[in-house]
Amino acid sequence: MTRKTVRIAMNGVTGRMGYRQHLVRSILSLREQGGLDLGDGTVLWPEPILVGRREHALRAIAEQHGIEHWTTDLDAVLTDPSVEIYFDAQVTSAREEAVKQAIAGGKHIYCEKPTSTTLAGALELARLANEAGVKHGVVQDKLFLPGLRKLRRLVEGGFFGQILSVRGEFGYWVFEGDWQSAQRPSWNYRTEDGGGIVADMFPHWDYVLHELFGRVRSVQALATTHIPQRWDEQGKPYDATADDAAYGVFELEGGAIAQINSSWAVRVNRDELVEFQVDGTHGSAVAGLRNCRAQHRSATPKPVWNPDLPATESFRDQWQEVPDNADFDNGFKAQWELFLRHVVLDEPWRWDLLAGARGVQLAELGLKSSAEGRRFEVPELSL
Repeated sequence: MTRKTVRIAMNGVTGRMGYRQHLVRSILSLREQGGLDLGDGTVLWPEPILVGRREHALRAIAEQHGIEHWTTDLDAVLTDPSVEIYFDAQVTSAREEAVKQAIAGGKHIYCEKPTSTTLAGALELARLANEAGVKHGVVQDKLFLPGLRKLRRLVEGGFFGQILSVRGEFGYWVFEGDWQSAQRPSWNYRTEDGGGIVADMFPHWDYVLHELFGRVRSVQALATTHIPQRWDEQGKPYDATADDAAYGVFELEGGAIAQINSSWAVRVNRDELVEFQVDGTHGSAVAGLRNCRAQHRSATPKPVWNPDLPATESFRDQWQEVPDNADFDNGFKAQWELFLRHVVLDEPWRWDLLAGARGVQLAELGLKSSAEGRRFEVPELSL
């Protein structure tokens, strides 16, 4: 076996998502398994360079995991010819300028979403990357979750017949930060820092709906701030200027209607933190992060509405579990592997910065719909 090293500048790994999912469960996990076998006698060895603004935090992570290289000097990393890939998981408001700088330095780009705080900015990143001839990708992790992969299997197998509707529920209670610490950073709740659940989650809903059921043709949304005051990491109160809940209706290509509720102010009474119910003429399914249950029309009971008598049947027991039929790795790691193969072997890749811009567009139109109280068409994007 020949080992090929690829050096990756990882900016934002001191944050929750950048550290847990991208560094530990993706890049370091690849190293623990001996690298990525490319299938041609070559093993790809990812070499992370940790980048950030907090020197003490970078040093602590590097020492904990035995990582040799870390720096607070982004400029130096992006002008280093030995660095091939730039990864960005910073706060959204800092992402656009850093990615522009990386493109100018000739680095391949892989970044979290949203790629920018505006559609114009997101499209510019896609244009600049194409003009520079660098490869580029955006994290679209939910496509690689076991539950949604099983759901895709049902869709591609024709299980549903004509798909009529998709209903999604996402969210959990994020503590305000006064008597219990919040599970999410405070910038998420400040519009001026790029926060808000629409900006955060509508890009997810765009690629999930687009990939599994069809392009989003229109959006009507209501975004609101249920919790107007929160407490930050230092225990100081602040005004929550960003939306913490959004209720969206999306018309899909082909005629199906999707309804998705997203909230950081809801207590969980479902099996998983996110669930999608898909109803079709031939069958229905409910998919979460890991599990997927289905009910075919031939096995659909005939419930009778009678409010005068207690229900005697367990509706959940009438659904059949969709088997794994495969080993499912961490979704973030699975997409990292595909992106690395794309960079090194030029294998096909469709989750690029233009796809990322589509998510920013949906979020922008969702907020506009909420502000103006009307439905908006979602135009197809091109560069």
